[in-house]
Amino acid sequence: MAVQKVAIAIHEGVQALDVAGPVDVFAEANAYIPAEHRYETVLVAAHRMPLRASNNMQMMADLTFEEAAGGFDILLVAGGPALPDAEPDPQLIDWLRVAPWHASTYGSICTGAFALGHAGLLDGRRVTTHWQNAHKLAARFPAAQVEPDLIYVRDGRLVTSAGVTAGIDLALALVSQRHGANVAVTVAKRLVVVAQRQGGQSQFSPYLTAPADPASPIARIQDHVMANISQRHTLESLAAEVGMSPRNLARHFVQETGITPHDFVERARIDAARRLLEGSDRALKAVAYDCGFGTADRMRIVFAARLGVTPAQYRASFRQSEATAESVGA
Repeated sequence: MAVQKVAIAIHEGVQALDVAGPVDVFAEANAYIPAEHRYETVLVAAHRMPLRASNNMQMMADLTFEEAAGGFDILLVAGGPALPDAEPDPQLIDWLRVAPWHASTYGSICTGAFALGHAGLLDGRRVTTHWQNAHKLAARFPAAQVEPDLIYVRDGRLVTSAGVTAGIDLALALVSQRHGANVAVTVAKRLVVVAQRQGGQSQFSPYLTAPADPASPIARIQDHVMANISQRHTLESLAAEVGMSPRNLARHFVQETGITPHDFVERARIDAARRLLEGSDRALKAVAYDCGFGTADRMRIVFAARLGVTPAQYRASFRQSEATAESVGA
C-alpha cells in the first residue's frame, strides 16, 4: 500500500468547508497510519492566483489543471453555492473530461456534482448532492439517477456526497475503506464529529422543509403529522385538518416545500423510525407500528427505496459504529 495522492478541485466561489473538511480528515488520518501509506492532498485550479471562497476566505491552488495531468488515487470536485445556476467553467470541465480516467476514485462534494454533470460523468450513474439542489441536478442531467436523501453514494469508482459537512462523512468512508473502521472513527473523534454517518443515512429532516410562516396551513399540517406519526394520513384527512380541498392542499404543499404531502409523511415516518432504531432495542414490528408504517415489511420496502438499506441493516451499521467508537475511546 503506497502513498495515497488526493486532488481537490477548487474554483471561484467554492464552499470553504467542502475543501477544508475532507482535507482535515486526510491530514488527521496520517497521524494513525504508517508514513509510507500517508495521504498527500493538493488543491487544483485553473491558476495559482488567490481564489475567493463563498465565505470571502482566500484559497490558492497547489497545482494548475495543466500541471495536474498525472494520476491521483482520489480526485474530488468541491462545491459552491453558485454552481447549480452558473455557466460551467470551461477549464474545470476540460480537466474533468480527462483526469478522472486516471484516478482510482473520483467524485464530488455537495454541488460539485454539477461540474461532474457538465463533464458527462453522471450519465447512467447513481449520485447525490445537497438536498436543496437535488431536483435541479436531476432536471439538468436527466440521465443521472439522483438520490436526494442520502449522505453519500458510491457507484463504482464514482463517489458523491450531500451538502457541506457530508464531505467529511465521504472522506471518512474513504479512509475506512482503505485503513479500517478503527482509524476512521478515531479521526472522527479527533475532529469532534463523534461518529461517521453511514452512507445509507438520510440527509433529510422533515423540519428542513418548514414554511417561513409557522402559522400557515402547511406548517400546521407538518406539525400535525409529526405529533401523530403513528396515525394514518391521507391527502383528504390532511386537507380536512386545515379546511382546504385536497387539490388545493396538494398544490400549495408542493409550492411551499418542494415535495408532495405523501413524500413528507413518508420521510417523517423514516426520520422517526431512524431515531427509534438508533436509540432503542424495540422490535422492528413495534418500530413500524409506532411510526405509522403498519408492518415491518412495509417499513423495509420504504427504507430500501429511500435509503438503500433495510431497517435491520441500518440498526446494525449504527450499532457497529457505536461499538467501534467505544473500543477506540477505551
